[in-house]
Amino acid sequence: MIVVGAGIVGLACAWWLQGRGHQVLLLDPALSGDSPGVPDPGGEWRSGSRAALGVLMADSFHRDRGRAWDLRQRSQELWSQWRRELAQRGHPIPYRAGVLLLAADGAEEERLAALGAHKRALGLPLEPWDRRRLEPLQPTLPQPSLAGLHCGRDGQLDPGSALAALAADGRQRGLSLRGEAAVALRPDQGGWRVELAAGGSERAAWVVLAAGTAAGALLEGVSGIERGRWTLEPVLGQALELELEAPLPTHWPGTVVWRGVNLVPRPDLEGGRRLWLGATLEPGDRADPAQLAQLRQLGGAAPQWLREARVVRHWQGLRPRPLGRPAPLLEQPAPGLLLAAGHYRNGVLLAPASAAWVADRIEAGRHGA
Repeated sequence: MIVVGAGIVGLACAWWLQGRGHQVLLLDPALSGDSPGVPDPGGEWRSGSRAALGVLMADSFHRDRGRAWDLRQRSQELWSQWRRELAQRGHPIPYRAGVLLLAADGAEEERLAALGAHKRALGLPLEPWDRRRLEPLQPTLPQPSLAGLHCGRDGQLDPGSALAALAADGRQRGLSLRGEAAVALRPDQGGWRVELAAGGSERAAWVVLAAGTAAGALLEGVSGIERGRWTLEPVLGQALELELEAPLPTHWPGTVVWRGVNLVPRPDLEGGRRLWLGATLEPGDRADPAQLAQLRQLGGAAPQWLREARVVRHWQGLRPRPLGRPAPLLEQPAPGLLLAAGHYRNGVLLAPASAAWVADRIEAGRHGA
């Protein structure tokens, strides 16, 4: 079988299928970098996965039933399992437990209080933090921070390390990775033939499209498939890596989320002096410097220590968002053809559950569209 796209979802699908005994070829031009089998970061511009911060928000999701909730809970379980397995085989993924959601106004405070009470009634460990508990935290939080909700089972993993771990472990288990772009699909004797940009083609009984916005474009060119049903639009995310004068105190209970902006301490980088700051900001594929400036200053709410931090890196990437349909798109457009794309801001979180869905479809032999 062939998986098109080596972002976190494509790699997860390929790795999971290979580990279950399938023979898998993973195609993506990003695999043609200097380190075979490790996706090329691509400089300042990156794919959605390589621009992600890796914040995993499952229990803190605003719903508690339905497909989106089930996918998050399944992924939370699988990420824990996968990280253990990969670490045992020499491919650890840095992970820090805990996400602290902050309320910057009265409406957010009420929403967090209701969310926490509801999830605790379901037996989930979401803990309310009042201002007296937030004020002593170091480094100081963005202000105003009226209240918080700590989600102990949510957390953050390093997406670059996750990509490298899945690729390296997959190769060791027989996964084939090729740095070429798929440009067209056509049915071929009960399976599919994937035409390649450099010429030639590959055939497989099953093809999994996990290539972000490119997945929708590939489907548009397939005869007999409804046009426009799987359209994906790009949404831009920007991020900064900041370096502080002194190591960050470890008093924050994990990643902090303030008005949709993620502040991610990286105690594993440069002696604990690094922090990631990022958000999904703008529709389209053009970065707005004014939006980046707002992000850098948290709209004027950045504490002094954050304003004084030195920018080490700036990167940006595109997230694929389905038009008029809920994310992600886990669909079977035709017999032997699966779509696992359009994860928008949740590709890293939902990669394991998406891979499990793909494997279930293939192993059940459901060739009907």
